[in-house]
Amino acid sequence: MDLLRNIKENAKKHGKKIVLPEGTEIRTLKAADIILQEGIANLVLIGNPEEISRLATENGLTNISKAEVVDPNNNPKKDIYVNKMLELRQSKGLTPEAAEKLIVDPLYLATLMIKCGDVDGEVAGAANTTGDVLRPAFQYVKTLPGISVVSGAFIMILKDKEYGNDGLMVFADCAVHPNPTAQELAEIAVATGKTTRAIAGFEPKIAMLSFSSKGSAKHEMVDKVVEATRLAKEMAPDMQIDGELQSDAAIVPAIGRSKAPGSEIAGQANVLVFPTLETGNITYKLVQRLAHAEAIGPVLQGMAAPINDLSRGCSVEDIVNLVAITANQAAGK
Repeated sequence: MDLLRNIKENAKKHGKKIVLPEGTEIRTLKAADIILQEGIANLVLIGNPEEISRLATENGLTNISKAEVVDPNNNPKKDIYVNKMLELRQSKGLTPEAAEKLIVDPLYLATLMIKCGDVDGEVAGAANTTGDVLRPAFQYVKTLPGISVVSGAFIMILKDKEYGNDGLMVFADCAVHPNPTAQELAEIAVATGKTTRAIAGFEPKIAMLSFSSKGSAKHEMVDKVVEATRLAKEMAPDMQIDGELQSDAAIVPAIGRSKAPGSEIAGQANVLVFPTLETGNITYKLVQRLAHAEAIGPVLQGMAAPINDLSRGCSVEDIVNLVAITANQAAGK
């Protein structure tokens, strides 16, 4: 697939260091072997070094020796990370004893490595729940300046090249935030535009979706999208953003001209921002199944550093792809 090939090739150029806290999980190790062989990213594996070495030998993974391995129970930088945890969370009740216990948890250790600048991003979730992956991320890495909400974008690869950017589109939020406010929706739009540039590699044309186009219906849900559009334009004057638009007006040129005359986005949108999580999640799954589209994601956006969550049913290929995506996010290009 051209997009995934491009994502991997771009990742190779940046040499970013990605931490994999599930370093003894076999799919993760197999993916790490491929990543290191192809030079997609530099890797840090968290786990017992002897166990990692044994699993690599048993499975014929000859490239694992190229990874840096950090033993959470025998970590020379433990005191540095514990002190950073206390600096950030002591005011919220974190005690030195609790920090000492938390830092041996690979998911907490990974986020402290990011916070201290030792790695550029993290991929986890093959063996842990989304909540467990994101909890330390929210506590220690937090969100980007000016962004208060984390969201999840899907890169949609359509068979019909008529839509989006030669069949490529980005949908958000389809994974995280149930009912964003106008401010949060604006932040999601801007974050999705940045994701589009960094990963999909094209200039975003962002449609803020609703069941109304340019005042055709009146409702508080429409008002939210109108306000979100205004705020998003203020936040990112360098991005093309318009709304409120119905989905057909956003992607079909003739309908866009009819329902939103004069709009630079109507009929040409390649990024769709949904007003609620339910509309985004429902739509991406329907497009994936009914249009036989490929859905890559969710790509988490809005964090101060890229931290991405895998499905526990993920494949080795899924992990390789998400590490490549994370490396591109870290590079910001």
